Amino acid sequence: MSKKNERGKSPVLLPARERILQLMGENIMLARKRRNLTMEMVAERADTTRLTVSNIEKGSPSVAIGHYLNVLAVLHQEQDFLKLAADDELGRKLADIKLKNTRIATK
Repeated sequence: MSKKNERGKSPVLLPARERILQLMGENIMLARKRRNLTMEMVAERADTTRLTVSNIEKGSPSVAIGHYLNVLAVLHQEQDFLKLAADDELGRKLADIKLKNTRIATK
């Protein structure tokens, strides 16, 4: 688990959340390899460094989200960012409960 939590440092993450980032990094690495791109090629096209690409592929929480987006754009996967929090099932259920309670209270 990351130990840094000051401004500009890695956030403290629970192991389950670290694993999510690691899986995302693995997916990015696989997408890069499927396209026969080296880390250096991706770094150059994403206007970043090879070290940053390596950290992204490891799922590092210290890499700025903009770098993740730029690397995904190089891989033509930037639309995946729009899927984040797109299906807010819990939020819809909570809103529906509130709407039902409001309707009952106004009767």
